[in-house]
Amino acid sequence: MGILFANLIFILTLVIFTSYLLLGIFSAMALRKYLRKNSYINYNTLVLSPLVPRISIIAPAFNESKSIIDNVRTLLSLYYNNFEVIIVNDGSTDDTFQKIVQAFELVKVNYYFDYRIPCERIKGVYKSDNPSYNRLTVIDKNNGGKADSLNAGINISRNSLIVTIDADSIIESDSVLKLVKPFLEEKDQKVIGTGGVIRIVNSCDIERGHIREIKLPDQILPRLQVLEYTRAFLLGRMAWSHLDGLMLISGAMGMFDRETVIMAGGYSIKTVGEDMELVLRMRRFMAEKEQKYEVTYIPDPLCWTEAPSDFKSMRKQRTRWTRGLIESLWTHRKIFMNPGYGRLGILGYPYWLFFEWASPLVAFSGFIYTIYLAIAHKLNVPFFLLLYLFVYTFAVSLSVWAVLFEEITFHKYGRKRDVLRLLASALVEPFFYPMHTLFAVIGNIEAIGGKQGWGKAKRSGFEKKKKSVKKPVEKKP
Repeated sequence: MGILFANLIFILTLVIFTSYLLLGIFSAMALRKYLRKNSYINYNTLVLSPLVPRISIIAPAFNESKSIIDNVRTLLSLYYNNFEVIIVNDGSTDDTFQKIVQAFELVKVNYYFDYRIPCERIKGVYKSDNPSYNRLTVIDKNNGGKADSLNAGINISRNSLIVTIDADSIIESDSVLKLVKPFLEEKDQKVIGTGGVIRIVNSCDIERGHIREIKLPDQILPRLQVLEYTRAFLLGRMAWSHLDGLMLISGAMGMFDRETVIMAGGYSIKTVGEDMELVLRMRRFMAEKEQKYEVTYIPDPLCWTEAPSDFKSMRKQRTRWTRGLIESLWTHRKIFMNPGYGRLGILGYPYWLFFEWASPLVAFSGFIYTIYLAIAHKLNVPFFLLLYLFVYTFAVSLSVWAVLFEEITFHKYGRKRDVLRLLASALVEPFFYPMHTLFAVIGNIEAIGGKQGWGKAKRSGFEKKKKSVKKPVEKKP
């Protein structure tokens, strides 16, 4: 029994690592093609062109009093020509709404709209008396959650393309220009969604909603998440976009065709993974209507977000991700191995089912069984050490590969010390894998128990607190 289990674990490990290796190769090919194609593009021509589509940027806000003003100013200063910013106050219980009204001189206006997709009651729509803020629209509505707020913003928006973002994220100034480009290219297929790279902002120097200096996180957990995000975006989603199997556009920032979103039913309020669920539903809608479509991904860093810096916050985030994954996979189980959905059904969905959902459960079973064998003195120590060395070496190599991708492409970390610290973190990260496995198991247990909702997220905030310096007291002679 022990030999059979050991062989099974070894074969599974080879399959997982082979899939990662293939994704890395496809990512390298796609990234090289993207860089070659876009290296000479002058995005200023898009800004100056009157033909670029109008875009609605939708940002839900709930109790964002501390940062809402700077965040809105950042959105209003994005490097694009035809756009509007829609802030959705989702029934905040603090003074978020009052601060926006006062800072941007807002007044309630008569605004015709239709509830094309369900959302909580919209109490009012506000515009500014000041022409400087004519791009800004603020919605005040009853609390319904992030997905419900996005639906409200979509109902209010009037433009053909929408950008959905987190209000507490920091957006690169040219991010909208890069996101809109795939929609403007002449293709046989309709682009229905575009996403990009999300980065970790912890320890960066932030001033009034803008990044002054990019730094590697000082704390170990956010630093390890930099590695994780780099792998996921540059080695994972880049490959799946190339293979037409992309299932997720991060909720932190993504651009969508508004009419397709509405026809697909908008964001679901019944899941905590509304970003993945929406992409799957849009893809199902287009496939079932037999319309050619494309969900694209660009490797440019577009958005910066704060990562959990303590184990409790990370557990809440990762268990929520697992619940969202389970809900999305179960809701759209019809896609599984269904050739009618193309590569999404044959490649994308099975990968997420077996390697993203089932793999942590198998790994956890392996941990438990290994502990049992060790206690029962039945553990094949040479085989265990060989397997562990193989897993460790491959995991470190994959992370180093991801860092190499980052350095030869976008090189966001300018200090050599940060790059060296990131490489050193790659040596430590494999020891944290059991923690991620445990969080995935807890997420499955919570999903079986029917747990709902996001829970409260603990955030340290972007702005660094300045230490007060006491002035020396001058002594009288």
